[in-house]
Amino acid sequence: MYWNEQDEQIIIHTPPNFSFKQNLHYLSRSTNECLFHISEDMVRKAITVGECITLIEIKERDEHSLVVDFLGDTRPISSKDREKVAAYIFEWFDLKTDMSRFIELSSNDPILQQAITEFNGLRIMGIPDLFEAMVWGILGQQINLTYAYTLKRRLVEQYGRALEFEGKQYWVFPSPGEIANLSIEDLASLKMTVKKCEYLLDVANLINLGLLTKEMLLETNDIKKAEKKLTSIRGIGPWTANYVLMRCLRFPSAFPIDDVGLHNALKYITGSQQKPSKDEILLLSKAWKGWEAYATFYLWRFLY
Repeated sequence: MYWNEQDEQIIIHTPPNFSFKQNLHYLSRSTNECLFHISEDMVRKAITVGECITLIEIKERDEHSLVVDFLGDTRPISSKDREKVAAYIFEWFDLKTDMSRFIELSSNDPILQQAITEFNGLRIMGIPDLFEAMVWGILGQQINLTYAYTLKRRLVEQYGRALEFEGKQYWVFPSPGEIANLSIEDLASLKMTVKKCEYLLDVANLINLGLLTKEMLLETNDIKKAEKKLTSIRGIGPWTANYVLMRCLRFPSAFPIDDVGLHNALKYITGSQQKPSKDEILLLSKAWKGWEAYATFYLWRFLY
């Protein structure tokens, strides 16, 4: 990570092929997002550092760096905690990935050429917290994105924590412990299915008890092993597992091949009257081997 402190600010030095504007556009895709606020050229987000909540504002300083301000009196006193904030931003904005190989293969691929030209600098915006990523994957199962955001807002505003700044509430996602102590009836009151309630409670308990951690999955160093570990959990199928592998664990070869959005994007790009079959997607994606997650994320961009 390449960052430094200047006065009361953190300066994040961004890698080549990074566009703050493109990534801010991705973050703006829903008007019902509850975990950050975007206004013009900046994003504000509350994050948990240890037992405290800090509120950060991220702006582009120049084409090679971002500037991070701490709002109110939430600047961490400890330099180690400020380092954690910088690490979170690197993870959130996917600033550690060298995109040069993906750009090279995309430039010569008939499916990805338009995407890499129009959306150059887009990164896989991450969900650094494993519990949040898994819950978001579960909430999104078999419903449209609009309703998934509604369910997330209900969950966060009912069981998360918030701080107020300039008249706005800034929420942090509830912890596994906070959800593990709930009942199915508690969650069902948010208007989600009983099955989703059960899945959320199972995942909350596993993570809260230390039986599932981000480190365990990363230590497999093998996407198939990590996927198998995730799909062994009730309610976590291949789509949800690959979504988590893609956005939280950052396996570049994660591939949610059954994703409806991916199918719609491919239909748009190819000009086809119907969505591609799984065999057709496998054929098209041969050229993206090792970069399927990035190909998927770039193709999704045509949908918002």
